[in-house]
Amino acid sequence: MHNDGKVVPLNKAAADQANQTPLARLPVVLLQLRDKAAQQLKQGLQALFDNADDTLFEMADRAQNNVDQNTFFEAMRDLRLKRKSIERGFLEKFYEAFVAIGQYDVSEPAVAVAVSYDKLALVPNDELERTVALDAMVAKVISRDGFALGQLTTRLNVLVTKRLDDASNPLGPAMLCDYFLQAGRNLGVEIKVKLIILKLFEKYVLANTELLYAEANQLLIATGVLPELKAAPARRASDHTRERPRSTPASPAHAVSPPLDDGVAEVFSALQDLLHQMRGSVAPRLESSVPVQPISTSDLMRLLSHLQQYVPNSQAAQDDYDLRHQLEQLLTRVSVKSGKSRVVGVVDEDVINLIAMLFEFILDDRNLPDSLKALIGRLQIPMLKVAVLDKSFFSRGSHPARRLLNEIASAAMGWGNRDDYQRDSLYMRVEQIVQRLLNDFVDDPALFSELLVDFLAFSNDERRRAELLEQRTRDAEEGRAKAELARLRVQQELNQRMLGKVLPEVVVRLLEEAWSKVLLLLWLKHGDHSAEWQSGLDTMDELIWSVEPHDGSEARMRLLELVPGLLKALREGLTSSAFDPFATSEFFSQLEALHVQACQRDLQQPTRVEEGGGTPAMVAVVEEIILGEPGERPTADAQVRLPDDDAGLLLVDTLRPGSWVEIQEDDEHRLRCKLTAIIESSGKYIFVNRTGMKVLEKSRMGLAVEFRRGSLRVLDDALLFDRALDSVVTNLRKLKVK
Repeated sequence: MHNDGKVVPLNKAAADQANQTPLARLPVVLLQLRDKAAQQLKQGLQALFDNADDTLFEMADRAQNNVDQNTFFEAMRDLRLKRKSIERGFLEKFYEAFVAIGQYDVSEPAVAVAVSYDKLALVPNDELERTVALDAMVAKVISRDGFALGQLTTRLNVLVTKRLDDASNPLGPAMLCDYFLQAGRNLGVEIKVKLIILKLFEKYVLANTELLYAEANQLLIATGVLPELKAAPARRASDHTRERPRSTPASPAHAVSPPLDDGVAEVFSALQDLLHQMRGSVAPRLESSVPVQPISTSDLMRLLSHLQQYVPNSQAAQDDYDLRHQLEQLLTRVSVKSGKSRVVGVVDEDVINLIAMLFEFILDDRNLPDSLKALIGRLQIPMLKVAVLDKSFFSRGSHPARRLLNEIASAAMGWGNRDDYQRDSLYMRVEQIVQRLLNDFVDDPALFSELLVDFLAFSNDERRRAELLEQRTRDAEEGRAKAELARLRVQQELNQRMLGKVLPEVVVRLLEEAWSKVLLLLWLKHGDHSAEWQSGLDTMDELIWSVEPHDGSEARMRLLELVPGLLKALREGLTSSAFDPFATSEFFSQLEALHVQACQRDLQQPTRVEEGGGTPAMVAVVEEIILGEPGERPTADAQVRLPDDDAGLLLVDTLRPGSWVEIQEDDEHRLRCKLTAIIESSGKYIFVNRTGMKVLEKSRMGLAVEFRRGSLRVLDDALLFDRALDSVVTNLRKLKVK
């Protein structure tokens, strides 16, 4: 096929870019390695896109509604259109990375920069979900093929001028993910579709990194690049499966803590300084003459894995469960067997004490519902094992294990204790997470990333549903408040015109029961400054004037001129408000009689009474007209009046939409709810439960009274782990001062 200047084969375009001047500095073996790897990556991408259509079609087929179905169909179309562009963009970024490692400059290599989770409050939820998913994908590759990747990085450093690490290695998982993200940045799909595509990238590209690194290492060994390095162990067949098999012994690869960077070391050193006074609490009870032998971190992990299988289920059993005491007993048994006092190393003991104190705070925290405390309390050993392996657990807010704990606590903020709580979707999801960690977590922290991604997807779905219902609740309450304001305004206009007057009963009844509804609709639809509203008031004024006694021919002439337009306006208004047509007809008959009598009276002629008729009944409007639902009564809260500087009122004024509170309904029941709206026109505070359904309505004064009684308290929605760590550090500082 003839190619014009704008169409070139993908391989040729990439090769042309790769063979520009800077690449001349790369050894030939690296060019061979690059091209061989590019071919494998290209095959993986092709497999990804070949299977993306089927995957998205299945998702569309299982969609619960038309909106989701259309989302997946649009994504299929977008992927088909942009497939070649993404494949080409990926390989271009891949070749550019090799260009960069061959250049003689002093700048840092282009590395996929991780998002700082310490600033997650500023990161949109979609970006956060994507980042967590990427972290989990990279962590799985490092966990699975980290040894081979490390050897490849070491060999590359022999050949290039720049200093590489696993993160900046052009074949490393972080860089591969970065190429894919940059190549697909123009995909116009929703976050749930992006996460599906990332999963496919993991399945068809990252899953084959074992072969990628093995072939790259083999090529470098064949050319004499560090052949003495020990070969990477072959991955077992079971490692290729999606789920990691359960095992009890801790593997040395993960049981040894990695070196701490300066920031992590500084934070942990400060914590150790405070924990110095707690040491000695985890030691076997043996005679002092027995020789002491510290146990390694790997041995400690094995002991913890043993204890992990016997974590109590019930809250009552957990209240009596002391991890340090359990570990001490286990160390005593091990020591008696070995004839030596097996003690935990200083660093590991500090971690044990810190985790124990953190969970003491968590299990005493009033912001967590009791039934979920029992579940979270069972995570103490998995969290301890993570902290033993990775000290950044204490300093990095983005740590997956730490974030998982925080996300569970945040989702549980509005969760109330109920008799059937074990059937609640949130409770069941948290229970699944806890059981998975207790069963499967040995020493690979990547499991926390995987569970975090799944839980974020679950909690985001729940939050979206709740937000939708919340918005409907707010709209309904605002509509109700507006209707109440309109009712009061119409009521005011009726009383202003009728109170103290004597009028025909039929007119009073019509204005109060029918025309008030016409005015209500006009106010709601057009507002009280509109011509329509004023016209409705004018019609009411004209009706009242037309049935009042008047003297003189001028009044008679005005009445004759007024009546046709008045009747027309009344008829149109009553029709627009869907007033009963039979009642309308009867009213107009009586009104006609009233107007005839008024004209005859003005002509000083005797009133003509229809056969069977009589003088129209007249009523004096002496009581204020109250419009409203039958039986409606003002609440007791509305009767309470407190001074402006009352402590309860000051607390109410600190509440903002989104604040969670707990109200003691009676001796046994407490209601957790969130303030979703403050209706300014009515002064009502509207509260919803976790699902977004309205559960409480209070006035400002009513809430102040609840605060004064002590039956209302605001829940602290700050991150659980951060609050716990802050409390523990504060207490340790106080102990140090004493």
